[in-house]
Amino acid sequence: MNKPKLNITENDILFFDMDGTLVDTDFANFLSYKKAIQSFIQSENEIEFNPNERFNRASLKIAVPNLKETDYEKIIQKKEENYKEHLSETKMNKSVADILLKYSKTNKTVLVTNCREDRALMTLNFHNLTDKFSSIFFRNISTNGQRINKYKNAISSLSLSAQTVIVFENERPEIEDAIQAGISIENIISF
Repeated sequence: MNKPKLNITENDILFFDMDGTLVDTDFANFLSYKKAIQSFIQSENEIEFNPNERFNRASLKIAVPNLKETDYEKIIQKKEENYKEHLSETKMNKSVADILLKYSKTNKTVLVTNCREDRALMTLNFHNLTDKFSSIFFRNISTNGQRINKYKNAISSLSLSAQTVIVFENERPEIEDAIQAGISIENIISF
């Protein structure tokens, strides 16, 4: 973890990623996928949780190869439905949550996540964090199906200067997006 910027001022805007940064959702996500897969296909091969890698769409296609794209979409939809059953398996990252709780009283705090809105709100509500954010940005996909740089989107939507933003993020591609959005590397706190 990079050392947090020591002199956060009232003018700094704090951007928080959710999955893996503010809240560890990996095990709940895995359990949701596992149950969805089991309800869709009967397989002798049991998928195993890997704490070093988030189970995602690519993992699904490796774990359960040769399905039609529509079948993968059905499994993903069922995974989303299953998630609420596994909320108790999510865990707040105390060091990041403490920063959020402290600065939500004095600074603009923004959730910037690639998580879908319903799952993000369910997770935030479970941990009593929803009201700690001035603004929330959920997963956003362009009209051609491409992923949108969540940091560029939030900065533009809020009409902010990237120089005033401090980011809390855990994923390398997202850190690269933050840099591409004009946020200084010194203002990116990684976990």
